[in-house]
Amino acid sequence: MLLIGNSRWHWGETADGRFWRHRDETAAADPPLPDAWAAVGPLPPVAAGDPWRQRQLTNRQVPLAGLPDHVGIDRALAAWGAWTRTAGPVLVADAGTALTLTLVDAEGRFRGGRILAGAGLQLRALHSGTRQLPLACLRQPITGDDPWPRDTEAALRIGVAEGLASAVTGAWVQLTGGQDAVSPWSLWLTGGDGPCLEPLLQRRGLAVRHVPGLALEALACLAGLSPAPDP
Repeated sequence: MLLIGNSRWHWGETADGRFWRHRDETAAADPPLPDAWAAVGPLPPVAAGDPWRQRQLTNRQVPLAGLPDHVGIDRALAAWGAWTRTAGPVLVADAGTALTLTLVDAEGRFRGGRILAGAGLQLRALHSGTRQLPLACLRQPITGDDPWPRDTEAALRIGVAEGLASAVTGAWVQLTGGQDAVSPWSLWLTGGDGPCLEPLLQRRGLAVRHVPGLALEALACLAGLSPAPDP
């Protein structure tokens, strides 16, 4: 399976009828034909051929009620995947090139969401839009880091990561009123920067379910390559 993102290609594998693992790679000019694929980013030239078109999934194959055609297939897959694994409504935070927040109600209806620049975009913008700020990146989970670092690169990492975590937290509080114990909503986290955000969200007291391959698992299920994951 292949999910073509805005900045990375996400490959998934199944074994014995179950989703097994996923890996991220850079774009390829002549990739092997996947069993199923979907895309939000630039397509390889081979995708125009019939074998590829016959295996492509679009929003029309994602069974979320009220899902607009213009919503990215990555958001749609992750949102449907989270909803199928819970008995209630979900808020899905996909921390990739963009941080997307997507709502699905208890009946499986798309309720909208929010989109803001992800960590990499923010850090590159800060570097290119200033004279002295270095180019930083989120390389690993932020756990015991100094919350007020003196080093500029660390300050960039902490500032952007904390800002993204605050955006997720703010959305969650608006949904639940801060009453996690009695809220029917569940919070799901996925995307490449998920490992960096997870400890920050937990530190804020949020019960977050982190599933790195959430969209790929949903893709495998909808393509008939594996059953729906257990809740």
